[in-house]
Amino acid sequence: MTSAAQPAPARPTSRDVARAAGVSQATVSLVLGDKWRGRVSAATAERVRHAADGLGYRPNLAARHLRLGRTRTALLVVPALTSEFFARVYTGAAAVAAEHGFGVVLYPSPEGVGPARDPFASARASLDGVIASSMAAGALDALRGAGLPLVMLDSDPADTGVAARVNLDIADGMRQVAEHLLALGHRRFVHLASAVDSWTFAVRARALREAVAAVPGASLRTVGATLDVRGGREAAERALAAPGPRPTAVVCDDDVLAAGACKTARRLGLRVPDDLSVTGFDDLALATALEPELTTVRLPAERVGERGMAALLAVLDGRPAEPGSLPVRLVTRGSSAAPPADGGRA
Repeated sequence: MTSAAQPAPARPTSRDVARAAGVSQATVSLVLGDKWRGRVSAATAERVRHAADGLGYRPNLAARHLRLGRTRTALLVVPALTSEFFARVYTGAAAVAAEHGFGVVLYPSPEGVGPARDPFASARASLDGVIASSMAAGALDALRGAGLPLVMLDSDPADTGVAARVNLDIADGMRQVAEHLLALGHRRFVHLASAVDSWTFAVRARALREAVAAVPGASLRTVGATLDVRGGREAAERALAAPGPRPTAVVCDDDVLAAGACKTARRLGLRVPDDLSVTGFDDLALATALEPELTTVRLPAERVGERGMAALLAVLDGRPAEPGSLPVRLVTRGSSAAPPADGGRA
């Protein structure tokens, strides 16, 4: 004779957690919703978490979202999924989002930069907020009218209509490059400047121009380049074939442009760094795949994503986002050295 199936145990509730921890349900909600700081002591918060773990309690997020009127979904707008930098930004944003029960949807511009279609029939109904790179600013046109909080990454501080901003200290990064090359003795520079019309690249150009102009006898020529290896190669060809004394240092807005410049140097019979120093910006995996390895500026891409998502969560909770720019760091490798003894042939 078989025994009757036993009923499944009742799912623990927030009332059970409150009773076990000796607190109110409101306190349980504050602690498990990560809104306890300044309202509940750390000891009480730990007691609530311990009780919840012991009971196996899991919040009913679906019901909570309906009460809050939120989908707990953020949109991350990037120029392209093929960029290692923005893949790392996404990794950082998604990690912070997961800690708070949020999801992150990626929205790339189809052409890499510029406008893209509105990804949702109603962004307001589908999203809680938007995190966007300034390089994909054109893709935001369809979303601005939705009235969603917008967190901009690496963007002009003068722009309005932004709930929060996360910037890198891009100007300092380019100053570090210039100071490194100037200290080595370089005086003739070429800047392979990205053709993308974006605040971040304008800042790089201005910082490099000011640093070179401050040193007597130093000169700088700027050559525009599409943001890929071929663009870097073609721009370097134009720069190195120009009349007059050959530059001794090529400063690139991005590591992929630097890879193109190194290819051009080899094709012209120039040795990097003996005849020509080359620097990049980003510190992608490509930087250490080149030979010699690339001197470049390391940008903390995952930290950008983390700060961007944290800023959006702060805005949604009515708190100020963390202020200040993220520091960047020059990584010196084999592609930069003192200029040739003859100063470079004409």
